[in-house]
Amino acid sequence: MSIGDIFYIIAIVVFSWMTFAIIRGNFQRKFNEHGERIDLIKKKSRDNQRKE
Repeated sequence: MSIGDIFYIIAIVVFSWMTFAIIRGNFQRKFNEHGERIDLIKKKSRDNQRKE
């Protein structure tokens, strides 16, 4: 294995880890601990307040 191959493998591993971290962060921002979408919960509460 040449040094270029080693750098290529390292780059693939780092890219995969970064992609996983970005996707996980996006899901953590959009969903609460119960698996419900935060924006829909806020919308429901706003709609309920308007009806009252």
